Amino acid sequence: MVETAIVNASPLICLSRAGLADLLRQAAQAIIVPAAVASEILARGPRDVTAVTLASSTWLKQVENPAIPPGILAWDLGDGESSVLAWALAHPGTRAVIDDLEGRRCAESLDIPLRGTVGLVLRARRGGLIDSARDALERLRQGGMYLSDRICAEVLKEVGE
Repeated sequence: MVETAIVNASPLICLSRAGLADLLRQAAQAIIVPAAVASEILARGPRDVTAVTLASSTWLKQVENPAIPPGILAWDLGDGESSVLAWALAHPGTRAVIDDLEGRRCAESLDIPLRGTVGLVLRARRGGLIDSARDALERLRQGGMYLSDRICAEVLKEVGE
C-alpha cells in the first residue's frame, strides 16, 4: 500500500455524499487534505456531509498549501487540484486522488501516481471491502457524481458484476 495519498475535493465530496468516505482509507496509510481543498469543502457550510466528514475523520490530515511550481501553474487548474498536485510532486511516491480530467493529465505528465473515485470503488470491490460495485456506483450517482452508463458498464464488467 502507498504510504501517503493526497485528495482533491471532488472525490471527497462524492464519497462523503454516497456514505463511502471510508474507501479513501484504502488509498494509502495517510490521507492528506491541502488547505485549498479544506477551504472549498468548509465553504459548503458546517452541516454539509463533506464538511462533517472532514471535521470528524481523524484519519484525514490537513496541511498547508504548498508553493505551486510553474509547471503546474501552466495547466491553469483550480486551487485544489494545483495544491494536490504540487504537494504530491514535492513528496515523491504520494498518490493523488483526483477526478478532474485536466488535473489527471497534468499528474500523468509529471509522473504522479493517480487514483480516482471509480478506481477506489474498483479496488474496494476486488479487495472484498464492499460487496457490490454496482451499489457503490449507484450511490455515487445518487450523490451527484456524473458517471456515464459506458463507464459503469466497464467497471462492472471488470469486477464480474
